[in-house]
Amino acid sequence: MGICLIAGAKDKAIQDFVLDEQTVYVIPVSGFRVTTVSFPGPIAAIDAAQVTIDPQKPAAFLIAHTKGSSFFSVRAEARKAVTNVNIRWNNKTYVIELVESDEPLLSVTFEIAPDNSALVQAEPVTPSRLLALLDKAKAYPLLKAYHSEAVAQVAYRNFESEPRILDCTNYAVEIKEVFRFNPEDTLVFRVGVTNKTANELRYASNGFSLRVGERTYPQSISDASGVVPPHADAPAYFAVTGTPNGGRNDMSIKNDFFVILDAHPIDPPPLIISVPASAPAPAPAVKPKPKGNRR
Repeated sequence: MGICLIAGAKDKAIQDFVLDEQTVYVIPVSGFRVTTVSFPGPIAAIDAAQVTIDPQKPAAFLIAHTKGSSFFSVRAEARKAVTNVNIRWNNKTYVIELVESDEPLLSVTFEIAPDNSALVQAEPVTPSRLLALLDKAKAYPLLKAYHSEAVAQVAYRNFESEPRILDCTNYAVEIKEVFRFNPEDTLVFRVGVTNKTANELRYASNGFSLRVGERTYPQSISDASGVVPPHADAPAYFAVTGTPNGGRNDMSIKNDFFVILDAHPIDPPPLIISVPASAPAPAPAVKPKPKGNRR
């Protein structure tokens, strides 16, 4: 009589989890089985208590991990043992609680949450609301000092100690501050535009865009003069709202931002010296005829 092996639904000992740094993941493990935990990329660090990597040293759990790999294996070394393991991955910390159990998970795979930004349409932000956000960004120091509740939900970053500058031949654009208004999914930037030439610099006041990694975001509103005098600096504000396809950008203020602006120095008009026309030469004086002698 032959033996028939049937591949059924996914085994309950094999689980997938979506990564969330605000969640504690409870993973049951056994002393008689090995549990392998996998991440989407190389694990930067593992911090744990009551855990060893040396089978000769007593501990509640034994972990095997090769530096640079994206997974580790673990098994329990004591009954009813419990501990937490903190995994550092992609600049975030994820907390795993290991629990000794007779019904362990054998394989756990952590996955990145799917990006639904292209599917979720952001609530439209009206021009009047964007103007209000610009005003709030301009007044941020005063509001922070005297009405902190008005900016309690505003994320803020100052670039004084870490300059971000678009340095071109004739001009430069430097990011001074960024403000994030999460309900409107809007970032407001305060920048300085420097004219490096001896001529007036002109640019489109609505011509700002933002570069983040490989993506470019056009401005949603701006407050800029569009003119910078020779060898001078001029302030400007602009905002980026959502994504070009209408979804949310959910951009953190910790990103590496670069501002793009097309500006050109304007040559001064040629100097025209007005020379008055020469006055007509006076007519030659007519000498009177000498009077003859009368006889």
